[in-house]
This record gives sequence, C-alpha cells and structure tokens, in this order.
Amino acid sequence: MEKLDVLVLLDVSGLEDKEKFEKHLKKEGFHTVPDEAFVYTAESSTTTFSTKAYILEVFKKGLQKNTFLDANLIFLLNETPYPAYYYDKNSNDFELSESKEAV
Repeated sequence: MEKLDVLVLLDVSGLEDKEKFEKHLKKEGFHTVPDEAFVYTAESSTTTFSTKAYILEVFKKGLQKNTFLDANLIFLLNETPYPAYYYDKNSNDFELSESKEAV
C-alpha cells in the first residue's frame, strides 16, 4: 500500500500550553510545519479510514490534556480535503461540522 501524505490544520483558541500539545503530536508522528501556526504533517501507511480515525483520536487526546476554548480541524490525505470537524465539549470528541438548517 502506498503511503498517504497527511496535512492537518487546527483552528484552536485559548490553548493553554501549545508546547505540551505539540509534544503529544510529535510523539504520535505529527510534525509542525515551519512558520505556520497549528499546521501539521505526517505520513500514513494505513487506509484512509484508519488514518482519519487516528487523526481525530490523536488531536482529541492532545486537546484533552490541555485547556482551550474551542477547536476546529480539517485535514487532507494525499491532497484530498475531508470535511471539517469541531470539538464538542459536551461529548468530548470531534464531531462532523454540518451547516445549520433553518427550522
């Protein structure tokens, strides 16, 4: 299986300890993109489904080890964009962002 290039963009506000957060990501195989705030790269040799699940889990755990106000996440696998996610503090997990429909 060919390797997937992973690019993750995180929009987080009020993150208490960026160094601690990025140390967690580095341990899990993500690298910071120089001169870009909260942009990370990695390579994956698993399926796109497994890679997507891994990204969400790693970033969730990193945020849970920290204090922050809110977070949104989007990623690309081999330059293919995936839908945006937001961190739901009620469920303590990333949820798929959906446009709000008028009721």
